[in-house]
Amino acid sequence: MRENWAGNLTYRAAEYVEPASVDELRDLIAARPAVRILGTRHCFNDIADTTGTQISLAGLPPVIEVNESRDAVRVSGALRYGDLAPVLEDQGLALANLASLPHISIAGAIATGTHGSGDRTGSLASAVRALTVLAADGEIRQITRGDADFDGAVVSLGALGAVLDVTLDVQPSAQYAQHVFEQPRWEAILDDLDAVTSAGTSVSIFSTWQRTDAADQIWIKQAQPDGSTESRAAVAARLQAVAATRPRHPILSEPAEATTEQGGVPGPWFLRLPHFRLDFTPSAGAELQSEYLVPRADAVAAITAVRSMADRIAPLLLVNEIRTVRADDLWLSSSYRTDAVGLHFTWKRDEAAVRALLPDLEAALPVSARPHWGKVFTLPGDEVIGRYPRWNDFAALRARFDPERKFANDYLTRLGL
Repeated sequence: MRENWAGNLTYRAAEYVEPASVDELRDLIAARPAVRILGTRHCFNDIADTTGTQISLAGLPPVIEVNESRDAVRVSGALRYGDLAPVLEDQGLALANLASLPHISIAGAIATGTHGSGDRTGSLASAVRALTVLAADGEIRQITRGDADFDGAVVSLGALGAVLDVTLDVQPSAQYAQHVFEQPRWEAILDDLDAVTSAGTSVSIFSTWQRTDAADQIWIKQAQPDGSTESRAAVAARLQAVAATRPRHPILSEPAEATTEQGGVPGPWFLRLPHFRLDFTPSAGAELQSEYLVPRADAVAAITAVRSMADRIAPLLLVNEIRTVRADDLWLSSSYRTDAVGLHFTWKRDEAAVRALLPDLEAALPVSARPHWGKVFTLPGDEVIGRYPRWNDFAALRARFDPERKFANDYLTRLGL
């Protein structure tokens, strides 16, 4: 029996295979009528499931190749960010952003539009410069930024084929420090959300919604050297927040040993940008997750809607995180052509109760809200695809890459693919 990372989903796949070469992978795909590529299993819905064959690419030879100009790195799609990061650091290089946990695979995170936080930082997919896809017909396709198919092929939901490798933009390594402030007042946050989210390179607001006058914490991660100390302190003062006196976990009941170092201590980018350390279980483990991203113009209305439902949300919630993502041009990105604000919910693992609540939460949010592709949501497929202007173009791209629908599954069928 195989389960996803959180244990809320048992996969139905009849077969699980880890090929050791691209030729073996090609033969597997050719011989099976239905396949899905499985990454690090950090999805909370059935996006990676199938009644056919699940294939892991973790057994393929690993690749980490920095180009001559040292502004890009080609990496295996199955590689985890946490495994790539120290290799880049050893070469004096860095990625522009990381998700809250480094445990996830690069191809899986990109395919679902996963992101970190930062007003001026795009999703993880926005760093993609090129990708190599083994399509259903056995052809290997190289797709590069600027190609006609590129903007549709990056955030692909696993519908186009097996992503063998990805080329990512890199930049010179940097030190970061993170500061935690507690009990910021909601009225002050909502009065000038832009000032709050611009207080650092990466900003996250955490709340359990046990109270509606104040959030629990704000985490501010800042590239070093830090020239914004006065600005950050001024924001904290205006929010009536106080600096944490000890390390904190986003989930107040969890021990802080799993989190990256706080207290303003500078450290390498990959040991500060994520919330969690690679050698610990991130978040709570036994949990569910949902996320909805709205255009920045709708963010205050979205947060206000959540606040109005606090009495219903809080009993099921471990923590709600609010963070920002810069706009991009990727067709199925939740920040497609809009700077976005994400409302991320880490729920207790009570799927029946969470799924009973979600329709009301989704109805309360602005109609511009786009659910994260890898998390739990209940919006009907036609509602979801109506929020993506290039959806029909993606459907045509999928039909061209996989006319026999080898990579299709129930998840994609609900979206009309």
